[in-house]
Amino acid sequence: MLELLREQAAFFIFSATLLGLLVGSFLNVVIHRLPRMMQAAWDRDHAESIGETPAPAPTYNLVVPRSACPTCGHQITALENIPVLSYLFLRGRCAGCQAPISLRYPLIEALTGALSGLVAWHFGFGGTALAAMLFTFALIALTFIDFDTFLLPDDITLPLLWGGLIFNLGGGFTDLHSAVVGAVAGYLSLWSVYWMFKLITGKEGMGYGDFKLLAAIGAWFGWQLLPAVILLSSLVGSIIGIGLMLLARHGRNVPIPFGPYLALGGIAALFFGPQLAHLYLP
Repeated sequence: MLELLREQAAFFIFSATLLGLLVGSFLNVVIHRLPRMMQAAWDRDHAESIGETPAPAPTYNLVVPRSACPTCGHQITALENIPVLSYLFLRGRCAGCQAPISLRYPLIEALTGALSGLVAWHFGFGGTALAAMLFTFALIALTFIDFDTFLLPDDITLPLLWGGLIFNLGGGFTDLHSAVVGAVAGYLSLWSVYWMFKLITGKEGMGYGDFKLLAAIGAWFGWQLLPAVILLSSLVGSIIGIGLMLLARHGRNVPIPFGPYLALGGIAALFFGPQLAHLYLP
């Protein structure tokens, strides 16, 4: 099988796309459950800090309980959980009560599959493609969690940061020195903007999760790509923010998550890193 994946590029791309679809189904679970798991942990810590005994709660993690319809409680069977195809077969409705299923679930599966296929095509068979897929999976999960909750969980950002440093021990996407400097510079750059904005306005312009995400991107690709990532993220975020205010009457004081735009910058660095760096680093 390994020889077939190595020698047949089309088969490797197909296999990576199929893997991405399956991982996308799992990412839907992560996106939905991880914030709730964090909230439950915070509630327990708060109860213990004030001397109360936390109320017993049923087991709730990424595996237990089984996925079920939030409307009628119908447990999702294996045949109803095939990425994209099950949604099309069920016509976007629960098999138990016919309640509509969010279109976002198959879209996340399709996005993860498509990006996995692109990674396989771009990097070819090998460890670099595997690392790039893991990087991509983490960014997809962070993007949609941030959209939903304005949170970028440490459970994802910190392993992503360490993963970049470990991968670059052998000169993966950059040398280790550039990766370490990139992690430090990525964190401190947004940390500085955060405090400058807070001192001037008295408000918090972003969260600490944004610092950690940019540090992780710096750890993967080095300090050289941080200007491109920041510029691209800020540009896309500004365009979308202005568009929301003009077209959707999105209030100026309504927060907009910055993590998805940093993730977009990270994906651009993954596929076009050298080309972007050469624009300002001859």
